[in-house]
Amino acid sequence: MAGRIIDWIDQRFPLTKFIKHELTEYPTPRNLSYWWNFGSLAGIVLVIQIVSGIFLAMHYKPDALMAFDSVEHIMRNVNYGWLIRYMHSTGASAFFIVIYIHMARTLFYGSYRAPRELMWWTGQVLLLMLMATAFMGYLLPWGQMSYWGAQVITSLFGATPFIGDDVVRWLRGDFVVGDATLTRFFALHYLFPFLIVGMVVIHLVALHMVKSSNPSGINLADKDNIPFHPYYTIKDLFGFGVFFIVFAYFVFYSPNTFIEADNYEPANPLKTPPHIVPEWYFLPFYAILRAIPDLLGGVVAMGVSVVIFALMPFLDRSRIPGGAKYRPIYRVMFVLFVIDILVLSYVGLKPPSGSLVIVGQVATFVYFSLFTLLPFISRWEERWLRKKGLPPEVEELIRQEEEEAAKRGRRA
Repeated sequence: MAGRIIDWIDQRFPLTKFIKHELTEYPTPRNLSYWWNFGSLAGIVLVIQIVSGIFLAMHYKPDALMAFDSVEHIMRNVNYGWLIRYMHSTGASAFFIVIYIHMARTLFYGSYRAPRELMWWTGQVLLLMLMATAFMGYLLPWGQMSYWGAQVITSLFGATPFIGDDVVRWLRGDFVVGDATLTRFFALHYLFPFLIVGMVVIHLVALHMVKSSNPSGINLADKDNIPFHPYYTIKDLFGFGVFFIVFAYFVFYSPNTFIEADNYEPANPLKTPPHIVPEWYFLPFYAILRAIPDLLGGVVAMGVSVVIFALMPFLDRSRIPGGAKYRPIYRVMFVLFVIDILVLSYVGLKPPSGSLVIVGQVATFVYFSLFTLLPFISRWEERWLRKKGLPPEVEELIRQEEEEAAKRGRRA
């Protein structure tokens, strides 16, 4: 019966051909490590967020007078409502952890370079959409930190020259964060995950067009590739198992790790929390915002700090494949970048006082300096490494790239 149904579908839609081409028989490098699991993990977390979000929306009231109580109702009265809510709140943090590790792997191994620029850029668009979705969702519990976080972040857009006040009113739907803000944030927070799904499809199409990179950075010959199934489906399932063990621990034993205590108090426009902080995944960018004394300059620096990753295919001018694998100086820069992100996160978590202000400014300077110096350091590093001697396969790949560039120059 199942075979007849599949045959009937195949006559009208290339289901079997699609599955074989894009999933089971999709050629994959044989040397992928577990760092390549985080792309599929991001897809699993996205499914968790969409499913749990749909069930939460069935009981949530996007009304300033009822939002906080509706969340309490979900937690106390809805069957397994507490589980759904904690899965959704923990899943938001898990999503950013997975995405940040996925980005770090891409940066470390240089997987953003040609011919994978479009795949990298679609990933950056996904990050921006995810940030917007998380920001809007943070307001929905209508707790103290949610309310004042939205009040502060939306007011930053007032620094926009000439149209700042109009932009802020458009975002809030009112002169202050209120019922109109909550309603539109709920509508957009519900819509954006489905737009993210569409962008994920585009991201995967770009991936399958240029094929997966690998730790060596050298595209393997067809004879050295293996089918995605069963080799990497088994590897992904193992990764899912490890992820769900960690995820279940936080959901069942430590669900408030990623929830601010002030958010268990109803929003009160007349009572400002002692220290307003965003969610942990925004802390580095929040620290960069505070490091600039001028409001407009801080907002611009914060925005640039997010979108500057899209310039990596142009900033990294080295032709040595494999990212940090064959490049010791780039490897040091990557480690410095990770340490700098952790420092910025700590600074963003604490009140801006004393020596932390200087630390935040120095860390911000280091953050942008690493991107600014990369074009010069990467070219110098390539010349230095070629003088020292690179593996023959790497030298051959660089020679082929030089020949291709010379041909393009002659045609031009």
